[in-house]
Amino acid sequence: NLTRADLRGADLRGAYLGHANISLANLWRVNLRGANLEGANLTDVLLASVNLQDAVLTGVNLTRADLSCANLEGANLTDANLQGVNLTGANLEGANLTGANLEGANLTRADLTDANLSNANLSNANLSHANLRGANLEGANPTGADLSGANLYGTSLYSPPVW
Repeated sequence: NLTRADLRGADLRGAYLGHANISLANLWRVNLRGANLEGANLTDVLLASVNLQDAVLTGVNLTRADLSCANLEGANLTDANLQGVNLTGANLEGANLTGANLEGANLTRADLTDANLSNANLSNANLSHANLRGANLEGANPTGADLSGANLYGTSLYSPPVW
C-alpha cells in the first residue's frame, strides 16, 4: 500500500508494482521504465514527466491521474481505465491502448503515432492537435471527441459492420 506516498524522482526501473494501491501518490519525474504495474490503482496520482516507456499497465486504474508530458512510448495499457486523465503533451508512440477507457481524457498535443487504440472509448476526449499518424482506431468510440487540428494521416478508422 503506497497511498499518498511521495516518491518524487525515484528510480524504479523494472520494478514490480502489480495490483499495488498507489492512489493519491506523488510520482513526479519517477523512472518506471519497463516496470510492471498491472492492475494497480493509480487514481488521482501525479505522474507528470514520468518515464513509463515499455511499462506494463494492463488493467491499471489511472482515473483522473496527471500524466502530462509523460513518456509512455511502447507501454501496454490494454483495458486500462484512463477516464478523465491528463495526457497533455504525453508521448504514447507505439503504445497499446486496446480497449482502454479514455472517456473525457485530455490528450491535447499528445503523440499517438502508431498507437493501437482499437476498441478504445474516446468519448468526449480532447485530442486537439494530437498526432495520430498511423494509429489504429478500429472499433474505437470517438463520440463527442475533439479532433480539431489532429494529424490523422494514415490512421485506420475501419470498423466492420455489425450484422
